[in-house]
Amino acid sequence: MSIFSMLSKKSEMPTAEQALLGRSSPIPTAETHFVSGLPLKGPWPENMETAMFGMGCFWGVERLFWQVPGVYLTVAGYAGGITPNPTYQETCTGLTGHNEVVLVVFDPAVVSYNELLTIFWEEHDPTQGMRQGNDVGTTYRSGIYTFSPEQQAAAEASRATYQKALTASNRGTITTEIIEAPTFYYAEDYHQQYLAKNPAGYCGLRGTGVACPIPGAKAVN
Repeated sequence: MSIFSMLSKKSEMPTAEQALLGRSSPIPTAETHFVSGLPLKGPWPENMETAMFGMGCFWGVERLFWQVPGVYLTVAGYAGGITPNPTYQETCTGLTGHNEVVLVVFDPAVVSYNELLTIFWEEHDPTQGMRQGNDVGTTYRSGIYTFSPEQQAAAEASRATYQKALTASNRGTITTEIIEAPTFYYAEDYHQQYLAKNPAGYCGLRGTGVACPIPGAKAVN
């Protein structure tokens, strides 16, 4: 099989018949967050809310969000596919349908969901389909996975707002999927907070350079 054919295959969502079987039990992962020491699987304070984003390789995405004031916890994982409890090696085949995602636990009194959406849109290129830069495949697609009707409405409104800004800058059409949050599967220990453990490690985040003017969302430092 040619390299082109392999990349093309990895950029197509598998059917249920094609998907790998996976396993019934979760794969092992870290117990605590490498940066904060907080438990990765909770419990979390009752005032916290959750968000989930796919923006390409989850290493850089997780570091981006754990530095945001008001974000309580970040976790790297897989979501949006078919295979239960997938491993990293399985997701890399393109036969699980999963995306590399980051679960963000945040305090809405400090940082709003719209402010997280602003970061999401501005810090990657949401027009590339099943890829981010040189990272090609379904695991690198742009996605917002929502936990409430309010998040869904906010995400869809922000997409329309950012598309106007991109069009005005002669950029492409947004390909981001916006769906109700599917099951989140924790990634392996070594993926959790990877760039805190390996500061010189790979980060593929590249924004478009176009601002996302969501009404009411202040700049987050």
